[in-house]
This record gives sequence, C-alpha cells and structure tokens, in this order.
Amino acid sequence: MNGRDGLRRIRSGLDEAEDQRLSPWACRSRDAVRKKEEASITQGHRQNFSLDADRILHSHAYSRYIDKTQVFYLIKNDHITHRVLHVQLVSKIARTCGRLLSLNEDLIEAIALSHDIGHSPFGHDGERFLSELSLEHGLGHFFHNIQGVRFLEQIERKGRGWNLSLQVLDGILCHDGEVHSRALRPQPGKTFSTIELEIKKKEADPQKDIWPATMEGCVVRMADTISYVGRDIEDAIRLGLVKRSEIPEECRSVLGDTNGTIVYMLVEDLVAESLNKDHICFSEEVAEALKKLKDFNHRHIYMNEKVKRQTPKIKIMLRLLFEKYLQDLETGNEKSDIYTEFLEGMSSDYTSNTLPAEVVRDFIAGMTDEYFLSQCRKHLIPQVHAAGF
Repeated sequence: MNGRDGLRRIRSGLDEAEDQRLSPWACRSRDAVRKKEEASITQGHRQNFSLDADRILHSHAYSRYIDKTQVFYLIKNDHITHRVLHVQLVSKIARTCGRLLSLNEDLIEAIALSHDIGHSPFGHDGERFLSELSLEHGLGHFFHNIQGVRFLEQIERKGRGWNLSLQVLDGILCHDGEVHSRALRPQPGKTFSTIELEIKKKEADPQKDIWPATMEGCVVRMADTISYVGRDIEDAIRLGLVKRSEIPEECRSVLGDTNGTIVYMLVEDLVAESLNKDHICFSEEVAEALKKLKDFNHRHIYMNEKVKRQTPKIKIMLRLLFEKYLQDLETGNEKSDIYTEFLEGMSSDYTSNTLPAEVVRDFIAGMTDEYFLSQCRKHLIPQVHAAGF
C-alpha cells in the first residue's frame, strides 16, 4: 500500500468514525452534496467540509474581509472589531457549541468563515443603500447572505465558482443573525433548486425568514448573534458612545455586563438547552434578556447619531459610483475599472447571463471600505492640475 492509499484509508476511517462520534442530528461529511462531481474530492485525503473551509480561506472574497467594516466605519481605531475578526469569533464560538453538542465542526467552520463574505463596504448601511439602488434598476432586494452565495458560486475564480457543498451554501444563505429567534429547527431535505427558490423569495420579500437545513447551520446563526452583541457594546464603550452602567439591569442580571460574561452565559445556556434535542434553543429567560440587549444595542449604538454622521455622504457616493460604472458598461468604456478590475477574464457564463446593473452591484458589493473610497477619490473628486494642463 503506497502513501496515497494510506491517506485515503485514513479519510475513510474518519468518515466512518463520525457515525460513532457525532450526534444523530449532525450532518456527516460523506453526505455533502455538490452540483458537480470532482475526482480530486472523492479520491483526495480531505473530508468534504474541511475541503470547503480550505476553498473559502483561499477565495478572493475572504481576503477582502481584512478591510470590511463590522459596525463602526470611517473610524481610526485599531481595537475596533472589523469583519475579519467577527467571522473568526463566530467560528470559534460555533465550533465550541458544536463540539459540546457532537456536531460536525468542519461544516460549522466552513459556514462561519464564509457567512459574511457577501457584505458590501460600510456594513449594513452600505447593504441598505445598495439594496435601494438594486430595486431602482429592476433587481431584487440586495442581501449580503444572498450575495455571499453568489460570490462563491458564480463570481469567484472568474465565474467558475468553488463548487461548494449545498450544506455550506445553505448555512451562508440562512445565517441571518439580526433576526431574533429563541429556537431554530433544521429544515432537512433541501436541494440546490430549494436554495434558488429561497433566494428568489427573500429577494422579493425582505421579511422572509429562511431556516438552515442542518443543525450546524442553526448553530452558526445563533453564534453570529452571540459573537456580536457583547462585542459591539465593548466597541461602543471604547468609543464613548455608551457607558457600561447603561446596560439594562434585566440584561445585566441574566447575562452580565462584559463581552466575556455575555458570551459565556449565552453559550452555556444554548448548549444546556439543546443537549439531546433535534433543534437549537435558548432558555426562555436568556432569550428574553438577549432580545432586550439587542434592542438596547439598536437604539444606543447602531442608530446613534454620532455613528451616522457620515452616512448621508456614503449614500451619495455609492449612488454616483453605481451610475458611473453603469454608464461605462452601457457605453463600452473598456478602460473603466469595472472592466479592468472585475470583468477582465470573466467567464462567458457570467458575462452573458448577467445584466449590466447586476454587474455593477457585484463589483461594488465586493469592494472593501478603502477600495470604495479610493474609487470615489479617483472618479468623484475634482483633480487639481498644474497651470497649462
């Protein structure tokens, strides 16, 4: 037996060991479903969801996390949470929950690391403004979870995509941590056609709540909330937006008043309440305290006028850039950055099946905050020339 045969035997043994090690409600690695079969996957040494996590880490979209804002944009502070840290925190918290609940940690990691990969620059404000422009141009509502699936399946690798498993793509699509849920029950039996239908329904109706197909996807969705609710408070305290004493007493008495305590209490409660069950849930007391804490964050942090001072300028610049790129496409200006930085080398499947407004949306959605600002400086701010031009 050569070395490669030995590696395949090890992988086969890991797959078989999942039957003894994992919960009856966990997703097995061998159950991963892909649109296209690849010999390198079926014959390689990596288990399915571990391979998905590797592909995500090597994607261009993952690299751009480094300069994408979480909540506080246009603020120079090295200790404020950026999206790259947020997804790592989600991954760590979700894998901790998954280990205690005997779930598939590779699947959890893949979903967690990629769940925000479709976020536009400037966080949820940028997402909202891009959604308004999308609607104006006859497209559906823009959502970062839908865009994440789109990036990884239709745009990455110049339109070839990464051929990720259905379970990972479903977890990205259904991760909505802003929606408050005491409990989540997996919705098994999904297909790629199901996901496409759910995307269309969500684009048409923003209030549509889509639940994950797997327990692992449910855990990541809960971990998303756990990771940001206390962390955003710490960032806001650091920036002088709120005081720790302002955290509602009914939240402090149940969850504590520091990020560390909040995370610990939420994780412990979630795991304790979900043990030996076919769904994920918080206790009633903790769920109510969490809801009130999220409401506090919304009023005092996310809608704080000090945070929103630059927001109108971002909205104007986003509209102007959108219109500029759209005009470049319609006039065939191949010197435009949307050609040279985005469309050059793109597959015919993408270029022939994507409307100009969709191309502009995809280009802008993939930008980091700094790249967006550099494009504004380049195209929207008048340039000073020497006398005589």
